[in-house]
Amino acid sequence: MKFLVHFYTLLLINGALSVTPCPSQDRAALLKFKSAMNEPYLGLFSTWTGSNCCQNWYGVSCDPMDGRVVDINLRGESEDPIIVKAGRPGLMAGKLPSEICALNRLSTLVLADWKNISGEIPACITSLPFLRTLDLVGNRFSGEIPAEIGRLSRLAVLNLADNQFTGHIPTSIVQIQSLMHLDLSNNKLSGPLPSDFGWLRMLSRALLNRNQLSGPIPASISRMNRLADLDLSRNQFSGQIPTSIGQMSVLSTLYLDMNHFSGSIPATILKMPGLSILNLSRNEINGEIPDVFGERSYFTSLDLSWNNFRGKIPQSMARALFIGHLDLCHNHLCGQIPKGSPFDRLEAASFVSNDCLCGLPLKACN
Repeated sequence: MKFLVHFYTLLLINGALSVTPCPSQDRAALLKFKSAMNEPYLGLFSTWTGSNCCQNWYGVSCDPMDGRVVDINLRGESEDPIIVKAGRPGLMAGKLPSEICALNRLSTLVLADWKNISGEIPACITSLPFLRTLDLVGNRFSGEIPAEIGRLSRLAVLNLADNQFTGHIPTSIVQIQSLMHLDLSNNKLSGPLPSDFGWLRMLSRALLNRNQLSGPIPASISRMNRLADLDLSRNQFSGQIPTSIGQMSVLSTLYLDMNHFSGSIPATILKMPGLSILNLSRNEINGEIPDVFGERSYFTSLDLSWNNFRGKIPQSMARALFIGHLDLCHNHLCGQIPKGSPFDRLEAASFVSNDCLCGLPLKACN
């Protein structure tokens, strides 16, 4: 029995010490990537030497069974000891070569916050069948998002924020049923959201702010019953806010500010028990603010400023469980500001530039 224990112990030790070398085609693809990049300060690629790219190549991980490259994880801003020791964020320039697509077992491709990686995403990236994370945030990528991005059926994270992408959001994106995190913010994307955008049923975050997107919010969006954060701010969206958004059971943050939305504000949205941040500022929304607040209303921030709201401030706001930040300035509201929380701790800036509001913190009513 002792012999068997000793035998299996030796097997485990030998297995832990052995590293399956990466195939020559994977190593060649990585070296092509290395030659396409210029990283002058941190010396990351100085570790990319030797015949085995699975052993001590910075940011590269392999499948321990067959040595295939599965992860490339290179972040210019992180808590990694190399970056902390340098005392400065990374800076990398170059273009993503098409040879990266030879790594057909790749699950993670992260080239984040390097500032100067530019050019287009190779169209062949959509042929990587195991890709789950594509994170290119904080660079200078340009051109259009690959039209066949929907072929990445296992993709869970797509982060292309803070780049210079143009064109429309590909309609094929709705085919990625595994997508959970989508960040396309701060680009130059234009055109409408795909009409079937709501078919992304697994999506929990959709951050599309700071683009040039236009048209209405698709009615299908109410089908996204796992969506917690939706940011469409700083675009050119228009039309009415769909009443059906009020059916989204886990939505907690909704940013629609700085667009061209019009019509009235749906009462169903203000009644959502889980919604904690609502920003509708700087639109063209009109009508009265629905008097639907109650003991389940909990807003850390409620911003309705710079619209065309008329009538009185709803008395039911004073019955809300909590309203932290409230901004109603630059509307056409009239009448006495309700008493009690949150109004007794707000400053005049929250109410200025309305037609005839009065009462604390503004001047007294006649």
